Amino acid sequence: MNNAIPGGVARWTSMDASAVVIARDDIDTDQIIPARFLTTTSRTGLGVHCFADWRYDTDGTPRSDFALNRDEARGAQILVGGQNFGCGSSREHAPWSIVDAGFRVVIAGSLADIFRANAHRNGLLTAAIGPAISELQAYLMNHPSAHVRVDLPSQTVYWSAEHAYPFAIDAFSKRALAEGLDELGMLVADIPQIQAWESRTGRQIA
Repeated sequence: MNNAIPGGVARWTSMDASAVVIARDDIDTDQIIPARFLTTTSRTGLGVHCFADWRYDTDGTPRSDFALNRDEARGAQILVGGQNFGCGSSREHAPWSIVDAGFRVVIAGSLADIFRANAHRNGLLTAAIGPAISELQAYLMNHPSAHVRVDLPSQTVYWSAEHAYPFAIDAFSKRALAEGLDELGMLVADIPQIQAWESRTGRQIA
C-alpha cells in the first residue's frame, strides 16, 4: 500500500502484515472509542484511546491480557474481530482511532453498514469473510507471528497455503481506496468527465 496523497487517504492495493485478534462478536463503536474521547474533530491522537476501557485499568495501566498490549501486536496493521463488528452509534471517531492506532484493515465475520462506510471514507479497508472468521481467529491464535495478506484488486484474504477467502466491496469504495481519494476527492477527480458531459449535452450540473 502506497503513502497517502495530499488531500486524500492512503492508496490501497494489497497488504501482507501481522494481525491482532480481538475474538469477540458485537464490538460496538463505544468499545472501539469511548464517548469521553469524542471531544476532538481531529483524526489524529485517538489511537492511544482505541479500545481504552478494555486496554487499560482505571489508573491507566495497560492490561497485559488484552490483545493490543501483547508483544506480538507491535507493528500489526490488520485488526481481526468477530461478527457484527462496529455496531452501535455512527461515530466516525471509531475508524479514526483504529487508523491512528496503526491499522489499515479490519477483517471480521460481518460489519455494521455505517461503520463500514465510515471506515472506507477514511482509508480503512474492511473485509467481511463470514463464518471463515472463526478459522482465521484460530489460526492466528495458534500462530501469533503469522502474516495475513489482504488483496483489494482480487478482493481476497489469504492466510496459510490452504486458505483464501473472498470479500465483497462496493465499486465506489473500491475505487476510492485504490486511488487514495475521499468522497470530495472522487468528485474532483471526475470534473473532466462532468465538464465533457455538460459540453456534449448543453446542460450544466447545478
